Amino acid sequence: MKKVVDTMQRIQIAIGGIFLTIFLFAVVTQMICRYLGIAAMWTEEVSMYSFIWAVFMGAAAMVHADKHFAFTSVSDMIKSPKAKRVLHMVISIIMLVFAILMCYYGVIVTKQFWNYKWINIPQLNRGPTWACLPLCGLTSSIYLIQHILEDISFLGKGGEK
Repeated sequence: MKKVVDTMQRIQIAIGGIFLTIFLFAVVTQMICRYLGIAAMWTEEVSMYSFIWAVFMGAAAMVHADKHFAFTSVSDMIKSPKAKRVLHMVISIIMLVFAILMCYYGVIVTKQFWNYKWINIPQLNRGPTWACLPLCGLTSSIYLIQHILEDISFLGKGGEK
């Protein structure tokens, strides 16, 4: 399972990188067009939605790597490896609740906006642009479940690797 999850994270980082590249291309194009006096109104929406995708794909990938936003002051004070794992598991369970909610409500938002059109590119639907929400929630849930199972395994072995 670990190999599958690691591969999933690498794919997610690649997707985030692609969308970050699209974002940078759109912003540079917008700057050049403004300098030349050319109207390129599509760049605003493309940059905004590609940035959203890059952020959510990166956020989920960081959950897998345990590099998400965290307050480490409490865990830094704990000396016992078992106690650190218990704290990590509790935090992972709390995050899992939020990830599941993100997936659930992300599906609702994606369905709601599926047929809405982009303002400057009316040929495109907005639904796929919001699909990053349930995808981030789903993959974060998978990563967190793996973390919880690893913590349970660690604690089940008496706190030894």
